[in-house]
Amino acid sequence: MHFLDQAKIFIRSGAGGPGAVSFRREKYEEYGGPDGGDGGKGGDIVFEAVAGLNTLIDFRYTQHFKAPRGTGGMGKNRTGAGGKDLVVKVPVGTQVIDDDGETVLLDLTEPGMRALLLRGGDGGRGNLSYKSSTNRAPRQCGPGWPGQEMYVWLRLKLLADVGLVGLPNAGKSTFINQITNTKAKVGDYAFTTLRPQLGVVRHKNREFVLADIPGLIAGAAEGAGVGDRFLGHIERCRVLIHLIDINGTDPAEALQIIEEELEAYGGGLDEKPRLIALNKIDLADTELVSAYRAELRAAGAKRVFPISGATGKGMGALLDAVLQHLPAATATERPEGVVEDVEDQKPWSPI
Repeated sequence: MHFLDQAKIFIRSGAGGPGAVSFRREKYEEYGGPDGGDGGKGGDIVFEAVAGLNTLIDFRYTQHFKAPRGTGGMGKNRTGAGGKDLVVKVPVGTQVIDDDGETVLLDLTEPGMRALLLRGGDGGRGNLSYKSSTNRAPRQCGPGWPGQEMYVWLRLKLLADVGLVGLPNAGKSTFINQITNTKAKVGDYAFTTLRPQLGVVRHKNREFVLADIPGLIAGAAEGAGVGDRFLGHIERCRVLIHLIDINGTDPAEALQIIEEELEAYGGGLDEKPRLIALNKIDLADTELVSAYRAELRAAGAKRVFPISGATGKGMGALLDAVLQHLPAATATERPEGVVEDVEDQKPWSPI
């Protein structure tokens, strides 16, 4: 399934049904009074967050959503049936944004959350409602109020407990494959990952969701490499893991680049706890690892975790630190906070 995190759609609520012009006709009463009923209300446009969806790809092929209109009124003072509400089902974490691309109209962050965006038009008045002391036989009715319509943007921001960031080719795909069941593409070249990945991590009877976003470059917060959209996927994470390639760009420079992009993007990303992981230590000697750890600390990193995403070395200490920033029970855990299948867990221990 292709991943799509942004789509533009057209929505329109249903118009109200017209009122009826009718007069009562019964035996021995040829000229009865008006009895035309009101028209039915048009259908509303409702958005619902549905668990199990993680992409907006369906909205690439279906882009127009129109709720049905209400039924017209009838004689004998019968009100027309209302139009059925149209429920637009979106993944959890979807924001509905005005056509200007900035104003957030809805933010659906919980499974089953429903919100009405466009109300259907009211039905028109039947001629019975126009009857007065001076107009005993009105022949007028209301046509029904029109529905509302607008274009909106759907923007998906993944819901994860932990976000994984770093420069291109920092080893993020190998890292997430090592600790989750995700089968992310791995390659020895930049931008191997082209779309965000989600994986569930199980560690010490705990469970949390990890989000891996494509590698960031300088200027990502301003949209370079579509980095601003990628950063949006980690806005709701509780803690960030910054992966640095020990064989890539100078570690202190790599740290500075990502820190600047998090600050420039805003959204509170620069205020989130960050764990610095010096990756690919299996390809370097002990002296180089120690030198780079000291360099990162001098550059502002409070604690540096030497790890190897390929071999799993050092992962236990890093995941232990992650757990310290998580709540008593994450969204994927049962209320008592116990992982159901302990046998599937990968045992981690610092080497």
